[in-house]
Order: sequence, then structure tokens, then C-alpha cells
Amino acid sequence: MNTTTDTVEVPLYRTAHGRTGDKGDRSNISVIAWHAELYPLLVEQLTPERVAAQFHHRAPSQVQRFVLPKLHAMNFVLDAVLDGGVNDALNLDAHGKALSFLLLDMPVRVPRALVHLLAGP
Repeated sequence: MNTTTDTVEVPLYRTAHGRTGDKGDRSNISVIAWHAELYPLLVEQLTPERVAAQFHHRAPSQVQRFVLPKLHAMNFVLDAVLDGGVNDALNLDAHGKALSFLLLDMPVRVPRALVHLLAGP
């Protein structure tokens, strides 16, 4: 497959939605596909390495991925990304609730045949 003609690049939020939680200096971000047909390409493209690269400025010490195929979802656990956690951080979002937006902005490639399943314009 020629990825430049047979696929389009879109932000992740067009293929999935997310939820974020935190505990101490650890954030977990769930990514849930809008449609089951999009899930396999998300599993292929949303690797722990790519997620770590998306958060390079936060310098996570580790990124773990847990796949949840029956829910068409994944959960990412990022260690040491909250500047020490709620009680130690000087940043404005010590809880890390907005981190899902950073992940959902990551580009993914979608086959043209699945473009009709994308959310948004």
C-alpha cells in the first residue's frame, strides 16, 4: 500500500476520544476508538514509543500500554509526567487532566476507505 495515496493523516481525536486520570506522578490516558473498524489501526500506530515521543517535553520515565480489545480501547500509563504530582508540582495542571488532549492531537494515518468513520470535519 502506498501510504501517501491510500491513506490520509488526521489527528487522533478524529478516530478516538480519551479520558485521563492521575495518581501521584503517574498519569493514565485511555483512548477509545469511535468505531470498532478504526481500532486495529490505532493499536498498530499508538505504540508506547510513539506516545513517549508525543510527551517528550514531559520526559516520562516509562510508558506502558494496555490493550482492551472488547472495548476497542487502550490505556496508557505514563510515569513521572506530572512534575512530582499534585502536592509537588508547580505547573498549572498538576492533575494532568488535560494530557489526553496532547495525546489526541497526535497524527495517525487512516485508510481512505475508512474516512467516512472519522469524527469532525
